Amino acid sequence: MAASRGAVVLKAVKKIVVQFCPFESNVCSTRDFLIFVGSEKARATNMNCDIITEVKHDQSEPVIDVTFIDGERLVMKGSKLTSQEMLAALQTRCRAKDPQSKK
Repeated sequence: MAASRGAVVLKAVKKIVVQFCPFESNVCSTRDFLIFVGSEKARATNMNCDIITEVKHDQSEPVIDVTFIDGERLVMKGSKLTSQEMLAALQTRCRAKDPQSKK
């Protein structure tokens, strides 16, 4: 799987909003996802991609809301998915939207 090797490409992504309550037990995968997409290597693939972290203290479920350049959105519930599953879903959508990645 490409995501497990650290190949996060944000070329087709306009904005990623990561929301979580740090005091809940189900935020580990969401925080790991944030580390991957916020890494210098991933950020270098699209310097115009906004990565916004919303830390809440309201016992809310962790949510990742990805907005692509074409306006499509991908919303993932972090408490029900592993970070690798979220990264794989993101990369699948990104590859489908990038004609150059099909080489």
